Amino acid sequence: MDKTGLYAVSARNTHMQHWQEPRQVDLCQSARHLRRIRLVWSMWSVQVADASNCRSLYMQISNESTPAVAAVAFDAALLRKLNQLGPRYTSYPTADRFSEAFTADDYQHAVARRRDMGARHALSLYLHIPFCNTICYYCACNKVVSKNTAKAALYLTYLQREISMQAALFEGMNQVEQLHFGGGTPTFLSDDQMDGLMAHLHRNFEFAADEQGEYSIEIDPRTVTPARIVTLRRQGFNRISLGVQDFDPAVQQAVNRIQPEEDTLKIIDAARYAGFRSVSIDLIYGLPRQNVISMSQTLNKVIAASPDRIAIYNYAHMPHIFKPQRRIAESELPTPDAKIDMLFLCIKRLTDAGYVYIGMDHFAKPDDDLAIAQRQGRLHRNFQGYSTHAEADLVACGVSAISAVGASYSQNEKTLEAYYQRLDRHELPIARGIKLSMDDLLRRLIIQHLMCHFELSLASIEIAHPIKFSEYFASELAQLELLAADGLLNLDDEWITVTMKGRLLIRNICMVFDRYLDPEKSPLRYSKTI
Repeated sequence: MDKTGLYAVSARNTHMQHWQEPRQVDLCQSARHLRRIRLVWSMWSVQVADASNCRSLYMQISNESTPAVAAVAFDAALLRKLNQLGPRYTSYPTADRFSEAFTADDYQHAVARRRDMGARHALSLYLHIPFCNTICYYCACNKVVSKNTAKAALYLTYLQREISMQAALFEGMNQVEQLHFGGGTPTFLSDDQMDGLMAHLHRNFEFAADEQGEYSIEIDPRTVTPARIVTLRRQGFNRISLGVQDFDPAVQQAVNRIQPEEDTLKIIDAARYAGFRSVSIDLIYGLPRQNVISMSQTLNKVIAASPDRIAIYNYAHMPHIFKPQRRIAESELPTPDAKIDMLFLCIKRLTDAGYVYIGMDHFAKPDDDLAIAQRQGRLHRNFQGYSTHAEADLVACGVSAISAVGASYSQNEKTLEAYYQRLDRHELPIARGIKLSMDDLLRRLIIQHLMCHFELSLASIEIAHPIKFSEYFASELAQLELLAADGLLNLDDEWITVTMKGRLLIRNICMVFDRYLDPEKSPLRYSKTI
């Protein structure tokens, strides 16, 4: 029997022994024991088809809440010492490991395998709308800058064709509980165009009820009116994310994004009036002309606006990759020490205001779904950041969009021309991807759990995988000992626990488990970990 077969049989037998008599386990022994059970379930549910018995047990324990995550500890000297280039781990393996050897046939095989396994988890859909009518100099997204709305009309014709092809592949297992529109600027589409696109989605997929589903859209407040926000709610969106970046006029001018504070606040008010369940704001630190004083003033306004979620991204200046960034005057960029000071300020101000530090660059109110999912061990990370839908396959449509189905990742063509050509040939527009090995799946799980929960039960890994952790990851544990000496984590025979001091450097910790990564030759495409 090959390694894959051994893995599957071992995992199934081990888990059946573990779960057939759940009453023998004291589920309330400790919060950690509860999280270990959740971790075992999350691993096993990917590997076996008949999980109905333990699903009910998992749902029972998931309704309990473990204590909220405490705030991080800030050590500026340590951050300066360990700041290095590294991936953000929205996937593992990371997208730079995708290969053109992966084809649309491989993707269809991944979908077929999920069908054969009896997978009936709801889907997560992502739609990429690449158009913007102006260019923001800091932007690193795949976008098309144009004021010609006719381009969107042509694009929608092809996008709807791809949606129909994907829906046919997932026929019978096409319920959707999560939808995200990203870009670009999704509100580049007119109301009529959005109506048509949403109607096409509903003809092809079965959407969960509004109170159950999470249907979000990114908007540029400069491109919408309060009336448009009400229309978006009517069209089915119940979560909204606003790009703000910074309220300071001098910073806005330096990045070519003039966005009056009053306009943004009107949109937030309109979203609440319209009944959106969640309002999220995106900020960036490290932009030109920013400093601690200007950032403090922006935070005052953001906290007063009281969004449910806040993302504060580190600006990565990589003009050798992203041409718009060449228009930014490097002399106006804050120094590395100034960026660390701004990061400290953001963390302190937001946690003092009652927000929970979720991880990386995300904060949420304690009663937000993200914070609840983290407390219950259900948090997940994908290409849109942190998510509450850990079990969902991600089906992504549109130019450059990345899907995650079963043990595979796949990315669509990155240019409109190539995207259109593939669809004209009645082919899925997949340009590259990767099939994950058993080792990839194991390492992905470890990285995911560390990124989302800042701890890992070694026993849970050994229950679900035919390995002895201390032997399989001997070299990684030796590297972790070095990070432990710096105070980033604690190691014992049962757990890897990231310390409060280590949470801001979680990318460094996860890099230890990345077998593709050569720390001496980090690609220039990676950003700094802080």
